[in-house]
Amino acid sequence: MITAEERAELIRALAGVVGDAHVVSDPAGLSVYQYDASDEAIAGIHQPLVAVLPATAEEVRDVTRVAVACGLPIVARGAGTGLAGGAIASRGGVMIVMTRMTDIIEVNETDRYAIVEPGLINLDLSISIADRGYFFAPDPASQRACSIGGNVANNSGGPHCLKYGVTSNHILGLEVVLPDGSLTWVGGPSAETSGYDLTGALVGSEGTLGVITKAMVRLTRTPETVSVLLASFPSMESASRAVTAIIADGILPASLEMMDALTITAVEAAFSCGYPLDAAAVLLIELDGLTETVAEHRDAVARLCSQHDAQQVRVATTKAEQDLLWLGRKAAFGTLGRLAPNYYLQDTVVPRTKLPAALDFIGYLSRNFDIQIANVFHAGDGNLHPLMLFDRYRPGQIQRVLEAGDALLTHCIDAGGSVSGEHGIGMEKKDALSLVFTTNDLAAMAGLKRSFDPRELFNPDKVFPTAFSCGELTNLKQQALEVDGMYVV
Repeated sequence: MITAEERAELIRALAGVVGDAHVVSDPAGLSVYQYDASDEAIAGIHQPLVAVLPATAEEVRDVTRVAVACGLPIVARGAGTGLAGGAIASRGGVMIVMTRMTDIIEVNETDRYAIVEPGLINLDLSISIADRGYFFAPDPASQRACSIGGNVANNSGGPHCLKYGVTSNHILGLEVVLPDGSLTWVGGPSAETSGYDLTGALVGSEGTLGVITKAMVRLTRTPETVSVLLASFPSMESASRAVTAIIADGILPASLEMMDALTITAVEAAFSCGYPLDAAAVLLIELDGLTETVAEHRDAVARLCSQHDAQQVRVATTKAEQDLLWLGRKAAFGTLGRLAPNYYLQDTVVPRTKLPAALDFIGYLSRNFDIQIANVFHAGDGNLHPLMLFDRYRPGQIQRVLEAGDALLTHCIDAGGSVSGEHGIGMEKKDALSLVFTTNDLAAMAGLKRSFDPRELFNPDKVFPTAFSCGELTNLKQQALEVDGMYVV
């Protein structure tokens, strides 16, 4: 615990770094930072001791040094759009908020990279470089609001990760403040680097290893042609089999998204995008590349969808029509507020061939737990996003959706899938890691965490299962790290 006098001294020290106007310490101001976009039933509400809004990497470094000197936990926060509780100040402490650090510092067209600050909004980067013929490929559904730093922390994906990959595929280097208070660069513009891949370790580490202050991101050339198709199907199973057929035919769409009837109903009521209301499922398929190749693939995709019982296949003929179809997909989560006051969003992955079985299981969960479940997801790479609709004020509903979510996660892992596709682990999925990793695996990860952060001050209570928190690493070394008579540290 920190005394009132110590807190006042802390606030004075932080104000000396960033200025009084950029230190938030009153209860009303701090209430803004006591949660993120995750469900309160998962992450809870945790108010930081103080929130600081630095403007430079040097200020982040100096704020970190003040907090570490006081032995206080440090949580970095971007736009607060995270869905797994990764930006929650679970132990109070100092929250470093990156919303003032939004500059694009450099755009290098020759080497195809840009250096940006972590608070820059994802979509703003692509908009700013569009006239140069480039874009930033990772595009989470929240790209109009989420920050580059948050994308790096969670290794975010998005609809176009099927072809272009997730955030880790587009980060060349990082400037980071380490837990010892040092400011350093890892990685760089070279295609090959020697030594340990520290950039790879930091991407997806959810702020547990350091605070990102700049990112060197890969720029992707804008394709010559983009074509968007909408295919409607009489069942989720037929749409899923069409997905498998498209990929098996050697076609790699830029994106391949699926929505079910429940989602279509909500989207159409909100935006009138042109999704057919009589469909059980639709596929939104985007193809890009050379004009001739796109035309060839468009015909092949239409044929494959028809072979798998598509009721209709429509090609968006204008950019405005393409944008409207994508608006419905990217704003789909919000439209479900028309159907229920709350939803619990899952994020898990199965192999593409296991999609029909996974969707059947989701239907079983809906019936067994008596909850509506809407499906809108990245079908091309098997990344499921079922939204379990409920009313938190009706007794027992929160518990039902959480139990259904756990059952789905177990099913997907048993099918050869993963704990998370793109939302991160945070507080939501940390206990599920033991379904995938052994004790030795988790202990090795904890050892990496301790090598960066021996005092365990950076974003505590995240990523690691409760029973394998880094605070118990000493015990783990004794019980779990012995391999063939040798200790792995």
